[in-house]
Amino acid sequence: MWGVVGSFLGSFLNVCIFRMPREQSIVHPRSRCTACAHPIAWHDNIPVVSFLWLRGRCRHCHKPIALRYPVVELLTAASTVAVAARFGPGPVGLVYVAFVCALIAASFIDLEFQIIPDEISLGGLAVGVLLSLLIPSLHGTLSRLVALERSVIGGLVGGGALYATGLVGDLLFRKESMGGGDIKLLAMAGSILGWKLVVVTFFIAPMIALLPGLLVLLFKRSHVIPYGPFLSMGVVVSLF
Repeated sequence: MWGVVGSFLGSFLNVCIFRMPREQSIVHPRSRCTACAHPIAWHDNIPVVSFLWLRGRCRHCHKPIALRYPVVELLTAASTVAVAARFGPGPVGLVYVAFVCALIAASFIDLEFQIIPDEISLGGLAVGVLLSLLIPSLHGTLSRLVALERSVIGGLVGGGALYATGLVGDLLFRKESMGGGDIKLLAMAGSILGWKLVVVTFFIAPMIALLPGLLVLLFKRSHVIPYGPFLSMGVVVSLF
């Protein structure tokens, strides 16, 4: 069941990934082909199944459907199952499902556009602080005030650590070395995970990014890589 729920969450994330960086509404109009703009019937919008049934092409214009669509749906389904198995179906588990969904959306947007929308990062930061107040067990306590304190400190430590790293990088390389979206994304993570796990993420993410960064430098002669996906992977490792 959780896999099915996750796949439909992934379908919604695909809408967010396509529309948010283009500053389009994620609720209106309903899903349509990105090539011919023809509305997609419900039976052509079943996660993964419809992609396979249509052989990866729009029923109307026959243009290819991006492989990202089933990849996001499968990844979200697998993530939802993993989170539910680890943390259960209670309030904490549901918060973590939503949190991981936000990380998936931010990662795929960053991969394509090298931006992380504030609606995800800053919005997630505000929601993380609010949920910490409402569900103090997110921070291993029964006290709402203690949970609120840990959430705020986590956000400050997460955002502050990357901000300080960016300042050092700017001085060393004489150009922007850390995007504001990455800083706000780690602040969001800190508001939900607390400062200890966000510090773990801070050290794990560069190790995950090292090999891809070297490959980009070797083959593209560029020092620029979207860091959001590696931060997200580090956050998930810390979460588990």
